[in-house]
Amino acid sequence: MKISVSGTYSAGKTSTVMALSHYLGLPRTLAKTIREILPEAVPGKALAEVTPAEFLHLMLRRHCGRAVAEARLGDSFLSDGSSLQEWLYGAARVRHGMNPNATAANDGGLAPEVTPEMRFFGEVVDEYGKAFRRHVQETYDVFIHLEHELEITSDGHRPMNKGFRDTIDRMLLDTVRELGIPLHRISGTMPERMEKITAVLGLTPVMSIEEALALGKREYDAQDFRLETERAAAA
Repeated sequence: MKISVSGTYSAGKTSTVMALSHYLGLPRTLAKTIREILPEAVPGKALAEVTPAEFLHLMLRRHCGRAVAEARLGDSFLSDGSSLQEWLYGAARVRHGMNPNATAANDGGLAPEVTPEMRFFGEVVDEYGKAFRRHVQETYDVFIHLEHELEITSDGHRPMNKGFRDTIDRMLLDTVRELGIPLHRISGTMPERMEKITAVLGLTPVMSIEEALALGKREYDAQDFRLETERAAAA
């Protein structure tokens, strides 16, 4: 079974996938994150500073990394998100601006206008979206969508724009339904999420929740959370 654990940023996808992988004995994809890709692709810039053209580069790199990681794992795996994320993080920027932090205080967190450059960016993102949606439809058997119950984490990387996050969440849910992929919306504490996901998938755990949470936390804490510019400076 190919499972996407979906949701917006700060929904807890990564920590959930890490613990769930141990709990269910399923491999998880290990594609590079935007944090890891950005210093190689756009040296010296933070995500909030990239141009529309540079963001298209990042979208493509991230999608290709996902597709390769998924292919290597075969017919059964957990994915931290899906290529819908890459498409929608671009599509939502047409509405909210290339730097959603800069429009967070506006009504709905929206950009005051859509410039010609952003209209063209949106047309290219839409074309990327056609390919990404087809890939997702042909890849995943089920989507587990995590409700964004948590506050957005202020880490210097994620956009602090609630309207931007809400737009992505709505579009994610609508797109998965349009693609006809089974969808389960999950909420609650981490142990509650793991129990609910296991139940809806009809799978059998291979260890206790406590053991899985401890192993997942160890993996999560071992991640490199430096900002993109810090990574580039240390390279």
